[in-house]
Amino acid sequence: MTAIDIRNFDFFYDTFQALDGISLRIAERRITALIGASGCGKSTLLRAINRMHDNTPGARGQGELLFDGEDILTTSNLVSLRKRIGMIFQHSTAFPMSIYDNIAYGLRLASQRVPEKQIKGRVEQVLSDAGLWDEVKDKLHKSGLALSGGQQQRLCIARAVAVNPAVLLMDEPCAALDPISTQKVEQSMRALKERITIVIVTHNMQQATRVADYTAFMHMNPETRAGQLVEFGETDQIFSRPRDERTAAYISGKFG
Repeated sequence: MTAIDIRNFDFFYDTFQALDGISLRIAERRITALIGASGCGKSTLLRAINRMHDNTPGARGQGELLFDGEDILTTSNLVSLRKRIGMIFQHSTAFPMSIYDNIAYGLRLASQRVPEKQIKGRVEQVLSDAGLWDEVKDKLHKSGLALSGGQQQRLCIARAVAVNPAVLLMDEPCAALDPISTQKVEQSMRALKERITIVIVTHNMQQATRVADYTAFMHMNPETRAGQLVEFGETDQIFSRPRDERTAAYISGKFG
C-alpha cells in the first residue's frame, strides 16, 4: 500500500525552482531512501512533506502530496499533520529536561492525553525501540543533554515515535555519528518499519543498501538547476541493475 503519493510536485523559492515534476509513491511500512548529490532537492522534498517550509518567505509547492486521502499542501491542521508525520534532523537535540520527560512531554500534550500511569510503560517501549533502554534505564531522571551525540539522536527518535506517527522522515540522521551509533540507529529503523513508514535522506550509499527497501535517485538538471527524480525502484535493483546511466554513474562514484 502507498503511505504518501507524490504527484507532479514542483517546489519554488521565489523564482528559483528547486524541484521539478517529482512523482513518487512511498510504500507503507517500508524504508525508502532518497539519494543523490548535494543540491538535487532531497531535503527540500523531505521537508515539504512535513510543511517545514511554511515560514520561509517565497517558498511554495505545486502539485499534490497525498497522505491518508488529504493533500498535505492544503491541510490547515499542521499540529495533527506533524504528529502523524514526525521528523528527525541531522543534528537533533534533546530537550533541556530529563530523559524520561523528553519522551513523556509529547504524550502529556497529546489531544487524547495518555494517563500518567501508562506513560512509564510507553517510555520504556520507545526507548527499547530506539535501542537506548539498556543504556539509560538507570538514569531516566538525569538530563537528556548529558547523553552523547549518538544517544541524543536515538532519544529524539524515541521521542518522535512515542506519539505513534504513521510516517517518520529522517534527514541525514547518522551524518554526525560514529559507526557504532550509526549501527544502532539503523537497527532501530529496521525495527520501527514494522509499524512506521520511514523516508531517509542519505549521502551514505552503503547505508541505503543496508536499510532501505526502496531507493529514489534524484539529480539536479544542469540547465534549470531543478532537482528531478531520475529513477526509483527496489534498492537491490537500483544498486545492481540501474536503468539510467546517470544512476549508474552516481552509484559508481563518478560524480557526487
